[in-house]
Amino acid sequence: QVQLVESGGDLVQAGGSLRLSCAASGSIFSINVMGWYRQAPGKQRELVATITTDGSTNYADSVKGRFTISRDNAKNTEYLQMNSLKPEDTAVYYCNANIRSGRWSISSRDYWGQGTQVTVSS
Repeated sequence: QVQLVESGGDLVQAGGSLRLSCAASGSIFSINVMGWYRQAPGKQRELVATITTDGSTNYADSVKGRFTISRDNAKNTEYLQMNSLKPEDTAVYYCNANIRSGRWSISSRDYWGQGTQVTVSS
């Protein structure tokens, strides 16, 4: 079975930095788009950033210039470097990946991690 596990969430002061990691494991042939989403209390889950296999990225306007998404294809791992953190960045951050589970699989599907808490104090 495919599993995504996030790590790196913590409590940090405003202006600080955190680096989140998401490792995919299990029956994986290839990983297409990977991304990070977040959900704050009382809010809907929102897209933070995505990255394609060849490194093309997209960011939410609220994090542009502060967050950087990256991936290590050899390790099936993606990262989110978060700098200049603000209290409004406080949320549970979820890893997402579109994964083809085998060479002969017809299609791929999305998988989600369990989430990691990021809390930014003012």
